[in-house]
Amino acid sequence: MRQYFAIKGKYPGALLLFRVGDFYETFLEDAVKTSKVLGIALTKRSNGSAASVELAGFPHHALDLYLPKLVKAGYRVAICDQLEDPKQAKGIVQRGVTELVTPGLSFSEAVLDKRANHYLASIFFDKGILGMAFLDLSTGEFFVTQGASDYIQKVLHHLAPSEVIFNKKQQNVWNNFTQNLFHTYALDEWVFQLEYAYGLLNSHFGTHSLKGFGIADYPAAIVAAGVVLHYLSETEHKEIKHIRSIVRLQEHQYVWMDPFTVKALELMVPQQVGGTALIEILDRTVTPMGARLLKKWLLFPLKAVVPIQKRLAIVEYLSEDAEWAASLVSYLKKIGDIERLISKVAVGRVNPREMVALKRALEQVQCIQKTLQATSSSLLQKLNAQLHGCPSLVESIHHTLQEDPPILTHQGGLIRPHVNDQLDVLNKIIYEGKDYLVQLQQKESKRTNIPSLKVSYNRVFGYYLEVPNAHKNKVPPDWIRKQTLAGVERYITDTLKQYEEKILHAGEEAQLLEQQLYQALVEEAVAYIPQIQENAKHIAQLDCYLSFAKQACEQHYSKPIIDEGTLLHLKGNRHPVIEQRLPVDKTYTPNDICLDPSEQQIIVITGPNMAGKSALLRQVALTVLMAQMGSFVPAAWAHIGVVDKIFTRVGASDNLAQGESTFMMEMVETASIMHNLSDRSLVLMDEIGRGTSTYDGISIAWALVEYLHNHPQYRPKTLFASHYHELNELAKELPRVKNFNVAVQEIDRKILFLHKLVAGGSAHSFGIHVAQMAGMPSMILERAREVLAHLSQVGGKMHAKIEAFPKGQYQLKLFGPDEDLSGLKALLEAIDISALSPIEALLKLNDLKNMVKGFKS
Repeated sequence: MRQYFAIKGKYPGALLLFRVGDFYETFLEDAVKTSKVLGIALTKRSNGSAASVELAGFPHHALDLYLPKLVKAGYRVAICDQLEDPKQAKGIVQRGVTELVTPGLSFSEAVLDKRANHYLASIFFDKGILGMAFLDLSTGEFFVTQGASDYIQKVLHHLAPSEVIFNKKQQNVWNNFTQNLFHTYALDEWVFQLEYAYGLLNSHFGTHSLKGFGIADYPAAIVAAGVVLHYLSETEHKEIKHIRSIVRLQEHQYVWMDPFTVKALELMVPQQVGGTALIEILDRTVTPMGARLLKKWLLFPLKAVVPIQKRLAIVEYLSEDAEWAASLVSYLKKIGDIERLISKVAVGRVNPREMVALKRALEQVQCIQKTLQATSSSLLQKLNAQLHGCPSLVESIHHTLQEDPPILTHQGGLIRPHVNDQLDVLNKIIYEGKDYLVQLQQKESKRTNIPSLKVSYNRVFGYYLEVPNAHKNKVPPDWIRKQTLAGVERYITDTLKQYEEKILHAGEEAQLLEQQLYQALVEEAVAYIPQIQENAKHIAQLDCYLSFAKQACEQHYSKPIIDEGTLLHLKGNRHPVIEQRLPVDKTYTPNDICLDPSEQQIIVITGPNMAGKSALLRQVALTVLMAQMGSFVPAAWAHIGVVDKIFTRVGASDNLAQGESTFMMEMVETASIMHNLSDRSLVLMDEIGRGTSTYDGISIAWALVEYLHNHPQYRPKTLFASHYHELNELAKELPRVKNFNVAVQEIDRKILFLHKLVAGGSAHSFGIHVAQMAGMPSMILERAREVLAHLSQVGGKMHAKIEAFPKGQYQLKLFGPDEDLSGLKALLEAIDISALSPIEALLKLNDLKNMVKGFKS
């Protein structure tokens, strides 16, 4: 317990998992927290003290099961391991913390998601300008940005860090900045100083200035980055050679999407249980690096035309030769997570099997290099030139390590024969010594005529001879008795002790030598960190291109025309997610969309609910996003002038915890859009104003369309879906507003959704028809039709004609309003009740019953 308290004192803010034998134990307050989070038993034990202490533990092999739960609960966890073999220890086993895991810092595969980045973030609030830094310790990716509050909030929500560090004295500022529940850790104010941060960064990168990284003029970002490096030191992460560079995330390079838009378009997470996000449809990558990069491409689409066109050109080339592309995919599948492997090399946490996996990954890189040499694409040739096969390292690993080595370095059997002469000699002694012991047993058994003689080993005596009591009278005088047990006697001999020393000494020497040889191999691999990180970067890009190509071929996507113009013209456009989730026997109805700021800037789309207005709006935004991230698009043909901002106001989103209603949130999000417009914006607005009264809603929607049309600076391309068919009148006054509707066909008071966008406004909303499809009781539908007919006659002036409303007759009816009762009426009128006998009455009743069976309930 003295040892425990000494180690715990160094990590006061962390749960200490203390290795004792085959268990990780926690004590006192840590035990209470651990038992609660993990749902394991909380016990008490005296542990040599006068008072008992709380204790909770779990088997060491269950670490991968329990550690993620503790980290995801927001705890910092210090893992304290036994640093020596307990069998060889004299007295108390030496222990020490081998890893301090926080929600944002981990190398554990049980904590990390292979297909997602695991970011630690720091934020610095500095007089209206905010700085942020993001680090994925598992890959070495390190970047910064700074800007206004709304931009930083957007980046924070896009990247969703696992842990955020901030200034203790800015707790209230942080609380007001975001309502989301991030795991956080507060540091002292002195850490957030520009001079201190500048010095840390220069010291780490071995530079005298940060100009080479392009961040010298971004003080808030520099402070945030310095805080991250300070936190690494504080959490015992000293070996960080793999953090080789720092990159600035530039706001003007990427399409602006606020958190509302990312959520509404369901880019990363579906809004409904059982739904499908766009990333699930797009992601056909086969490497963890590719999956992580694809998420970033989706959240940060490009605005510059040339880089987009380069991506599209590579995808086009790969999609034209499916067999050749498939050969590249087959090599990529065997690479694994080379990015995180080389990071483990840098921090000295790589095990022998992972080193062999690194070798195999590099062999696949060499195969990819050979395959790409045959390409006629200059862009792919350029990518190939940046790959490194690292043949020397591959040869070293192959020459040094066994093909299937143990995970731990002290288990033996790690190094191949003929790598080191001394090791070969020691191994020979070990294995020949064991053979000698077998021979010794056989020889002594024969000499003494003791058939059940055994040669065994324990920590107290080392090697010994064991003789059953029935044969102890046959023991020769040169044997030395060491122990008497029930039924057996144990002896040693001088010859046995000499061989024991020789074997044990050889085993210890061989183990130490193997560890030294392995460590030298790891040090050799450290020199290849830059090349292998470059490999990971370009392999990820190639994986994304191949993913796009596969998707394009399978789903019949087309290559979009991307230019600096302002036209947005889509022919045969489909929704990428809905299309792939339709039943096999159904096809998605494509639509044409054309937005041109000079002719058709705003399209007002009317039509009933369920007709597909929202899906149409979303598919246009998703198509633009896909094009600007470098993917082919779900359309027969597409011409897209680059968009710089995408705004959506789709669907309701209450924030009841903050006292904000659906309508309030709708107005907040809409106001944000109106304040951030640009000439290249794409604005998608769905059912604006439905959260308030009809006239208020129409008035707000009307004013918004006018504002977007008459804006003094910008002409944002806009799709405005509404069930207020009164908005059709706007097209008569505003020349760049055009009316369209989603076609429906009305047959016998029922509607058929055609999902086709046609020119012209919708006459009415078909709300009663939709209510009928939803199974609304028939008397409510009839009453709604009466009220609708009355309002239509009086021009919607409900308050002026309230006295003249038709009275509701809420009497339960035997039959529905749509039934044809003429046959039933004729039958009843033909019956002469006074002339019926009882039998005839029953027969007539049976006829009536059969007739009623044909009616709907």
